[in-house]
Amino acid sequence: MGKIIFYEERNFQGRNYECMSDCPDMSPYMSRCQSCRVESGCFMVYERNNFMGQQFFMRRGEYPDMQRMMSMGMMFDNIRSCRMIPQHRGSFRMRIYERENFGGQMMELMDDCDSIMDRFRMSDCQSCNVMDGHWLMYEQPHYRGRMMYMRPGEYRNFREMSMGMGGMSQGSMRFMSMKRINDMCN
Repeated sequence: MGKIIFYEERNFQGRNYECMSDCPDMSPYMSRCQSCRVESGCFMVYERNNFMGQQFFMRRGEYPDMQRMMSMGMMFDNIRSCRMIPQHRGSFRMRIYERENFGGQMMELMDDCDSIMDRFRMSDCQSCNVMDGHWLMYEQPHYRGRMMYMRPGEYRNFREMSMGMGGMSQGSMRFMSMKRINDMCN
């Protein structure tokens, strides 16, 4: 089980809200979130309600100032919803596709990939099928840029997904590196 505590003010001050599961809307509990503490597990936090907008991965630790988090890759300064990432102890497997709807070149991953271009000579990834495990996908090589949490399932069109995220980049959304969420949550 995971546990995260959100605070209205920086440095863990002000009203707080403890969460041990998914929370699609934090507004009934607090007006804003300026700091948080992850006591156990891992969470994805989102800038908008219902797990929409930009998202950021948070592991065990203290985050005293959300605005400072921007230097760590967080692209927003307030949290409106969060999703707990369940621990996965089995194998990891994902197929990535060059085009939407599982079209074009296909490659299978069972471990982290810091650059699909370097590893597979694949210039684009626009859909995927996550068979096992939980993954973080990044818009740039070497685990940089905006990220998206992928649970087991089929993701046929990243461009359509980007509309709910506020548009990751101009044009179609694509990912260039992928990382397994495994021992990061212990």
